[in-house]
Amino acid sequence: MDWQVWLGVAAIVIAVAALVVALLIYARVAVMRRRIGPLIPQAAAGDGPRHIAVVLNPSKNGTAGLRSRVRAACVERGLPAPVFYETSVADPGQGQTRRAIEEGADVVVAAGGDGTVRAVAEVLVGGDVPMGVIPVGTGNLLARNLDVPVADVERAIAVILDGRTRAIDVGWLRVEEFARDDDELPGEPPHVTDKEHIFLVIAGLGFDAAMVAGADPELKRRVGWVAYFLAGVPHMRGRRLRARIWLDDEPPVDARLRSVMIGNCGRLPGGITLLPDAVLDDGVLDVAAADVRGGVFGWAQLTAEVAMQGFGVSSDLPEKLGRIDHSTCRRARVRVSGGDEVQVDGDPLGRAVEVSARVEPSALRVRAR
Repeated sequence: MDWQVWLGVAAIVIAVAALVVALLIYARVAVMRRRIGPLIPQAAAGDGPRHIAVVLNPSKNGTAGLRSRVRAACVERGLPAPVFYETSVADPGQGQTRRAIEEGADVVVAAGGDGTVRAVAEVLVGGDVPMGVIPVGTGNLLARNLDVPVADVERAIAVILDGRTRAIDVGWLRVEEFARDDDELPGEPPHVTDKEHIFLVIAGLGFDAAMVAGADPELKRRVGWVAYFLAGVPHMRGRRLRARIWLDDEPPVDARLRSVMIGNCGRLPGGITLLPDAVLDDGVLDVAAADVRGGVFGWAQLTAEVAMQGFGVSSDLPEKLGRIDHSTCRRARVRVSGGDEVQVDGDPLGRAVEVSARVEPSALRVRAR
């Protein structure tokens, strides 16, 4: 085995070790939270929602028995029976949410993965009906950032029925120009779209989106979020992107990097905090530009830095092989030479040359602790 392979193995071991440390600390914190506060106090009669609608993704693991658990929680609180609406491939949740509102729901619960949450939220943005979340997906990104328990359905239901309603920001991402297919002629106009895609946690262009696009669905079903990490390993030797970044009305900045992530909040699975200063209701987006030089050593350094910044530890060394730089803005535009993969909250959008993002402050009402 030659030295490059050994270095690759060493870098992966270091990266996995950093993730394991973060996961162990996260697990200990989760245990402490359960010991300190088993269930939030039930709200007084009339203070919480009464007509519960659940938009349920039946394809997700963890939905077995969910209907009976939600019904039991409503009966315990003297509430009417909840109404369930199943998603489908043709309609991942928007149509079901509209129907639930028309039929009188005063809270619509997204019971599924991040895609279901995004679909429900897209309809509820700008309205008075709040959204609840029962996390039964792989990443469960918004649930983690709202402190909704991701491994305890009863506690997640309690947050919806007994918690409070708060307003959070919403991000919107538009692909301004898709990357050309191999069979497109150079003289053809660029493939553009007017559709904006909602994101509640993080949108990304580059390495992070390549991980999302490359994750095997069956592996995600079996091992959860670790499938994303494994999908990223082949992309560690990919090219650095030539990017131009515009933030608000500031002059553009040119950079070489691996990934640009635009976030509304920053907690990820495994106890990792990618955007340590991001707040769900601060009215701004947090931008993280990640770069790696020096091959496997750079990736090991970047992984360790991301893992540690979640605990308030940062490095100010001027020359680092792996680094992540942070900024804030209300609007962002990113253009990369040659194009790369794009994702919103773990859903791939395809390859793009240019994307733009904006924040809509306090646009979505959610049930939270």
